[in-house]
Amino acid sequence: MPASSHFRAHRTATAWGFLAPGLLLLAISVLIPAAMALAMSFTRSGLDVSEPLQFVGLANIRRLLADPMFFKVLGTTLLYLFGVVPPVLLGSLALAVLVNRQLPGIHWFRAAFYTPVLVSIVVAAIAFRWLYAETGLINGWLTALLRDGWLSALLPRGFEPIGFLTNPVLALPSVMLVTLWKGLGYYMVIFLAGLQGIPSDLYEAAELDGCSGWRKHLAITLPLLRPYVTLVAVISAIAATKVFEEVFLMTQGGPADATKTLVYYVYDQAFAELEISYACTVGLALFMIVLLLSLVRFAFAGERGFS
Repeated sequence: MPASSHFRAHRTATAWGFLAPGLLLLAISVLIPAAMALAMSFTRSGLDVSEPLQFVGLANIRRLLADPMFFKVLGTTLLYLFGVVPPVLLGSLALAVLVNRQLPGIHWFRAAFYTPVLVSIVVAAIAFRWLYAETGLINGWLTALLRDGWLSALLPRGFEPIGFLTNPVLALPSVMLVTLWKGLGYYMVIFLAGLQGIPSDLYEAAELDGCSGWRKHLAITLPLLRPYVTLVAVISAIAATKVFEEVFLMTQGGPADATKTLVYYVYDQAFAELEISYACTVGLALFMIVLLLSLVRFAFAGERGFS
């Protein structure tokens, strides 16, 4: 064997050796359970885990297509997606533009906007649940202003506490707000990285041509940030599709199933109804949605070297 071929073989073997522990952990924790879940979606599981699984073919998929609750939670999940992604895009981009300045103390502002990302979702959900409570801080402020304060004349019939998490109309937007609060700082950093990669000469040339203010950002910033916009849109859409912790900790899917999403429906079917096989089938549908969003992500991966 030539020396160069021997060197390449040795280098390849070394690389696989370093990758092997991670690949083994990935196989044990992700790939094997995913394959088992896929296989279970074609079976029927009983309440007794010691009973053997019964192969039922496409029966679970036919049940899924005839399940009105599945389509309801699918609609809720899509509503969650479209209710979160546009504000995340606009809000994080606006924050990135705001902190992309050479001003005294600007690093503190960047840290402050990023701080919610570091807060545990459990802590955030519990804190917001207390804020939203009928005896919580938000209703306390509104009561002080609209019932006991100088704005009481605006409501001659009095003010009743708002059920942010008990009203089917308000519950979903209230949970969305937690996702927005947690995610804005994370996506701001992505946009900030893109902004700092844009040469300042372009902005100076635009100012010489009479283009300033927001017109400058529309003409230069947005076109050059298109790969970053695609990246943020796709990964925030995937995160919104897989939302679970906020729903579980704040509403348990209620009221009247108004906040029940696909992931929570998988959890409910698996651990509350003990329909393990059907839960795997719902999880398969969720996987197909996330896969579709991931394919959109990879379709744009070549732009600006994203991969």
